[in-house]
Amino acid sequence: MHAKLVVIGGGPGGYAAAFLAADQGMEVTLVEAAGRMGGTCLLRGCIPSKALLHVARVISEADEMGQDWGVEFGRPNIQLTQLRERKEKVISTLSGGLGQLAKRRNVTVIKAHARFLDANSLALEGDDSSIPEGNKLTFDHCIVATGSIPAMPGAFDIGSERVMDSTGALELADIPGSMLVIGGGYIGLEMGTVYAGLGTEVSVVELQDGLLMGADRDLVRPLHRRLKQLFQDRIFLNTKVGSISLNGDKVEVTFEGPEKFGTEQYDRVLVSVGRRPNTFDLGLETVGVQLDQRGFILHDDQMRTAVPSIFVIGDAAGEPMLAHKANHEGRLAVEVIHGQPVRFDKRAIPAVVFTDPEIAWTGITAEEAKASGVAHEVCVYPWAASGRAQALGRTEGLTKWIVDPDSERVLGCGIVGPGAGELIAEATLAIEMGCVVRDIAETIHAHPTLSETMMNASEVFYGTATEIYKPKK
Repeated sequence: MHAKLVVIGGGPGGYAAAFLAADQGMEVTLVEAAGRMGGTCLLRGCIPSKALLHVARVISEADEMGQDWGVEFGRPNIQLTQLRERKEKVISTLSGGLGQLAKRRNVTVIKAHARFLDANSLALEGDDSSIPEGNKLTFDHCIVATGSIPAMPGAFDIGSERVMDSTGALELADIPGSMLVIGGGYIGLEMGTVYAGLGTEVSVVELQDGLLMGADRDLVRPLHRRLKQLFQDRIFLNTKVGSISLNGDKVEVTFEGPEKFGTEQYDRVLVSVGRRPNTFDLGLETVGVQLDQRGFILHDDQMRTAVPSIFVIGDAAGEPMLAHKANHEGRLAVEVIHGQPVRFDKRAIPAVVFTDPEIAWTGITAEEAKASGVAHEVCVYPWAASGRAQALGRTEGLTKWIVDPDSERVLGCGIVGPGAGELIAEATLAIEMGCVVRDIAETIHAHPTLSETMMNASEVFYGTATEIYKPKK
């Protein structure tokens, strides 16, 4: 069996590449080991976690109404089976839709594990009827879009379902009485928020001295304060997990640190210490595709590896490991295959942490600007001055622009607050377009909305923000 283009992996990058190539008239075969399209994001990550976060947020809002507005609701009665079924329905609806789109575009989908034989052929492993005779597939071009998997240190992998990675946590086997999250990154905090919302006593342990160490500290502080309340002060920083073991139906964990020392027992433990690229067992070494020390596939700015016929996109290509980056890389790789003179040179790739409040940032951060010696000015607008935020009772947020003081071009933006993930799109567009801060200030934003804080923060640069008094120095 031969195809002009073979895509290995049916996630956000893989299916975006396959569909665009088919739209442009190429004969495309997509190889997906899972059998369902959607990849980690849809099947075991972004989509199911956001569905569960929505449930947790509704429960939290009901509590807030009683505390702040005098409107009380009864305690939630959680039907766990129905909750899991609803989550699975979301996944199956979207995955099934992708399957139908593949059929309509005449993309051949094969359920198999692919391994490179040489620069233009793959061995297909599996017993599905979609695999061609001879278990071999040849190609002119191949795009590797195999994604990533949760990292599980050997010391934590004790062979018990009570010690979970993010995939196991999303299965929602039960609502444990207590759970420890190892790792203060975005995945651990999102899943901790879900389980705490459902009634679990959640604790978080982090080896470093802060949560979300890759994010702007100004954005993290409001989230940290709120999570301390949600987790009832059970956030232990600068603390190492010494060992994990089973003790009956409990997981026994030893701690070594100034904020937590000794032994504690939990019903479940979620290990959330990062992800690693899924680039092993592909036969890459047999064809000369090179990896870095972390297992990412080396490539140029056209997503081409050291082997001209093989491209790589998404998590397998390196940081940041984000579905929307993979989508754009996949489409770009197809354009390169079609001979277009394009390269991946985005000025801004937005990142969002879907906790409550949400955190979002794009472009350069103030910390990065300072470390790189980039001249910049920081313009912060507190949401306490926003009428919409006051009406919602969510005044802990802020909007922050990073601006070049000479050219007045916007270099970056950070937002913390409800809906930050939606608001960050305006900032990403502004940075990609090379907008100056006055472009934002002179754009009329609807009132009363949280989007106004984008305009208000830009006015801080000129010292003309109406709702706060902060004259320009």
